Amino acid sequence: MDVLRITTSGSVDDGKSTLIGRLLFDTKSITQDKMEALTAASKRKGLDFTDLSLLTDGLIAEREQGITIDVAHIYFSTPNRKYIIADTPGHFEYTRNMVTGASTAQVSLILIDARKGIVEQTYRHFFIACMLRIPHLVVCINKMDLVDYDETRYNQITEDFQQLLKGSFYEGKEVKIIPMSSLYGENVVTSTEKISWYQGQPLLDYLENITFDEDDRQHPARFPVQYVIRPKTEQYHDFRGFAGKVASGSFHVGEEIVSLHNGQRSKIKSIEKFEQQLPAAHAGDSVVITLEDEIDISRGNLLATPDNVPEGRKDFVAQICWMDQHKLTPGKTYLLQHGANRIKAKVQQILGVTEVTTNRTEEKTDMGLNDIGRISLKTAQPVFADPYAINPANGTFILVDEFSNATVAVGFID
Repeated sequence: MDVLRITTSGSVDDGKSTLIGRLLFDTKSITQDKMEALTAASKRKGLDFTDLSLLTDGLIAEREQGITIDVAHIYFSTPNRKYIIADTPGHFEYTRNMVTGASTAQVSLILIDARKGIVEQTYRHFFIACMLRIPHLVVCINKMDLVDYDETRYNQITEDFQQLLKGSFYEGKEVKIIPMSSLYGENVVTSTEKISWYQGQPLLDYLENITFDEDDRQHPARFPVQYVIRPKTEQYHDFRGFAGKVASGSFHVGEEIVSLHNGQRSKIKSIEKFEQQLPAAHAGDSVVITLEDEIDISRGNLLATPDNVPEGRKDFVAQICWMDQHKLTPGKTYLLQHGANRIKAKVQQILGVTEVTTNRTEEKTDMGLNDIGRISLKTAQPVFADPYAINPANGTFILVDEFSNATVAVGFID
């Protein structure tokens, strides 16, 4: 079965964790002992119902405050496919956690409280979903039970969100708006008579029918080498293979490849997975590639097809989310991690910081925690990366403080 990766986002107390708990409960993905523990925990909190949000809010501080702080990954499955959900925090101060949790998602669930409508965090999370180019966006207008399932209220929020869509910069997304009550499970897994005026699918039906390119064949072929295998045993005396995970696209036996950094070429002799010979490897496959010629390849090199080779750049512009308590100032040097490569990089200029609620760029001389903006970088060696908009798998990097070894930013190359 294929795997669908989902991220949830929304403002504080919009019901993200409850929605995920409802999905688990209604798909019978909760074991009996966990259900009993959940019921007992709800009673300790003085509740007269089972609080499904406790399934994802596992930290003591989260349960005490009734909020999500860290990113929790939840796994469940149906007969059709498997799901991985990243439950991300709603508070502004945890925006970096939201970016981290959404970085691999194919679907973004943005929750809106039917009573409050679109709020500041809605703008922020919608902006991040567009920045990450998440292809499917589901707007869950939650807590419809608290507005008496009023269709007029649903239509008003839908109209407000349509206005937000008009100002977005990512046109390739698919948007679905669903009214629901996650507390009572209405329109989450099954439809309900209380929202009979809504003629669309409930949430799970929509998720079950989303289609996507599992092999990622639409993007150019990229294979970052993680390890060079030289057993030098009697059986594999002359064996020389390159192990790694196909980042995007596909590679086939007999196909010509080019090695970056040096531009040398060869043809793929074999693609192996353990002792199994494969005719091709697609995005997400961890394999060993052997070549017909002995060319200079080591850890950190990138294999690509000659028809689509990324340009090696020492100067480039990127959009970043700043994740450190200490502010970013121009002129400072960091370690840029792109794939297996770690290269020294200097921040030349801050080109602007985005006010995500208005989608406007402001001129600033520094960037603080959770700020999103554009910077120009100069690296010590060429970076063979694609623009993030063209190939997300090869268009991201992180910045690491070389003294504290802390990850200070995540970047998306223009």
